[in-house]
Amino acid sequence: MDDSISTIGVVGAGQMGHGIAQVAAMSGYSVVLNDLDDEALKNARQSIDRSLGKLVSKERISTDLKEAALSRLSTTTDLNDLADCDLVVEAIVENLEIKCGLFEKLDEILGDDAILASNTSSISITRLAAATSRPDKVIGMHFMNPVPIMKLVELINGLATSEETTKTIEAVTEKMGKTAVFSKDSPGFLVNRILMPMINEAVFALHEGIGSAEDIDAAMKLGTNQPMGPLTLADFIGLDTCLAILEVLHDNLGDPKYRPCPLLRTYVDAGWLGRKAKRGFYDYRK
Repeated sequence: MDDSISTIGVVGAGQMGHGIAQVAAMSGYSVVLNDLDDEALKNARQSIDRSLGKLVSKERISTDLKEAALSRLSTTTDLNDLADCDLVVEAIVENLEIKCGLFEKLDEILGDDAILASNTSSISITRLAAATSRPDKVIGMHFMNPVPIMKLVELINGLATSEETTKTIEAVTEKMGKTAVFSKDSPGFLVNRILMPMINEAVFALHEGIGSAEDIDAAMKLGTNQPMGPLTLADFIGLDTCLAILEVLHDNLGDPKYRPCPLLRTYVDAGWLGRKAKRGFYDYRK
């Protein structure tokens, strides 16, 4: 079904965006990676090069495969360079207004048959689709972080998403070596609907002095066999992203159980966003 997809655009060269671009290029697709910032694109290409180099050193891929993947990847700061893409995956900031603005622009630039996918972790696909003239060709394609390693992709249909679009994107997901699960277009979808309340409760436990960050994480790792404690995971995801998802859950579902912990909001206000800021629930400056 995915023979209709040969060129994939990715908007946003951050951690998620360049991870999606890497996986797509490794899977044989031509990839156009777009970002507003030249420096972000340069850093993304270097990160992809390093990541592929590690796979070569571990003998998981050949040098030829690495070079072939890199040759299929181009970068641009001009959205118009995505005009010939068959599929564009949006991986920008978790903000409804900004995403809708991008979808409006892409809708005008892309060919009539092109599919628009969002890597959103919580925002309604139906609302994003309504910003376009092709709601039947809009779908959620939520990758997990880090994209090259994590096997899961959540696929989310908007109210108007066509069966053809769903089958095409399911085939693309499989070609990328990922496993697809399907979620209704509900706030947080499946993973974050379950994960974020757990992370939030861990922050409340820290806020209330029930345990230290180290003890909370050790308790969940050793007591429930999770590979990473919830506070370490929150730092890895980004505390601003965690807060944004919890706010979407709280605002859209109206249930107080999704109320973000005040300590989480305080850390975000302070700029302590986790690993990317070198400081979150843990100090990474050393």
